[in-house]
Formats: sequence, structure tokens, C-alpha cells
Amino acid sequence: MVSAGDFRNGITVEMEGNVYQIIEFQHVKPGKGAAFVRTKLKNIINGGVVEKSFRPTEKFPQARIDRKDMQYLYSDGDLFNFMDVETYDQIALNAEAVGDALKFVKENEMVKICSYNGSVFAIEPPLFVELEITDTEPGFKGDTATGATKPAIVETGAKVMVPLFVENGEKIKIDTRSGEYLSRV
Repeated sequence: MVSAGDFRNGITVEMEGNVYQIIEFQHVKPGKGAAFVRTKLKNIINGGVVEKSFRPTEKFPQARIDRKDMQYLYSDGDLFNFMDVETYDQIALNAEAVGDALKFVKENEMVKICSYNGSVFAIEPPLFVELEITDTEPGFKGDTATGATKPAIVETGAKVMVPLFVENGEKIKIDTRSGEYLSRV
């Protein structure tokens, strides 16, 4: 059991027959009255986000989320195929379950499949990936304003903002959480 006073970002709890992941929390102690915890919760089954307030003493059962390393094999129309590298079992997930989690993931890379009671609700790509730039405009000498960027398309088809000095064919490192350029490789 997790009390509302112990809420942290990323914790998953069961309440009202649903499973919620805590996105944001804030302990509020007003000048008058009792303290409370204001939260923003994401329903992991349907993706909806709700805001709720709780007394710090309220308790909720912690949801058991299974995370399994799997290899992304290929996409076949609307289906994305993954393989368990230990048992060689394969699963196919539809585009709705995958969302845009694979926009920086190449085929044969490892991802984490998150499931609750056997149903997959999220895919976690690696935190950092190295991808090759397939299309970007050339940077011109003299365009050296501080922090200037230009759009670039990487080999997975995703669009990333990169500095002006980055050219076609270069490998870059990307943070998959924010989609930001980190460095050249």
C-alpha cells in the first residue's frame, strides 16, 4: 500500500478499478485547514489524464507493472512485431498500443514492453539512440547565431532540430524522452 504522502513521479497505483501512473504531485499546506496532495494522474489503460487531490493519509494498493526487454523486429502495416530474446516468443502490437514510442527506434533494437495483467500499455525506447541523418539543409558560413538550429530527418523518419554544422550522413545522439539532439557520434 502506498499513502498519498509518499507519492512520487512514476509510481503506479490502483484506484476506482483503474490503474494510474503519477505524472506530477505537489504537497500543499494551506495556511488554514489540513494539508493535501494535489496530483496529476495518467490512466495507463486508456491514456486519459486527470487531476485529483488526496489527504496525505489515504492509502492505495500499488499496481504491479511488468517490464520486459524485447527486440523490435519490424513493422508490417499497422502491426509492430517484437521478440523475447530469451524464449524467442513473438508478439505483434497494433499502432494504437505503440503510439509514437518507436519514432527513434531502428529494427533489431531493444525496447522495454510495459504490461499490466498481461495487456501491454506502453513501450519504452532506450533513453539515448544513435541515428544517421538522411536529409537536412546545408548550413551556410556566417549563420552562426548562438543556438541556431535547422530541421533534419533521421533514418527512422523522425524530425529532429540539429545545429547548423550537422550535415547529411552524420550520426547523431538523440534523447528519446525529449527528442532533442545531444551530440555528434
